[in-house]
Amino acid sequence: MEVWATAKYLRIGPHKARLVGRSIVGQDVEGALATLAFLPNRGAHFIAKVVKSAVANAENNYGLPPGNLYVSRISVDDGPRLKRLRAKSRGRPGWYKKRMAHITVVVDERES
Repeated sequence: MEVWATAKYLRIGPHKARLVGRSIVGQDVEGALATLAFLPNRGAHFIAKVVKSAVANAENNYGLPPGNLYVSRISVDDGPRLKRLRAKSRGRPGWYKKRMAHITVVVDERES
């Protein structure tokens, strides 16, 4: 049974979070959390929180044992962008965007 958790409006660029997310798809939950704990990327912290939330959802809402769960899918989507100004040459405004991400993690139970 697939169980998911999501975190929205995270202040990290989606491309940076996708790089981390791809590295743990298919791993069991304990191995994925161990991998995320030692990754130097900033996105590892956000994805680890969502994985823990998905495991808690599976355990508390559906009674699934956490030892049989694995990360089946991770989706990192674009969120809204904060548009900001910074001064450029000749006193003109330079626009830049602060990106946000929505992270969804799906865990599933392994068949014995």
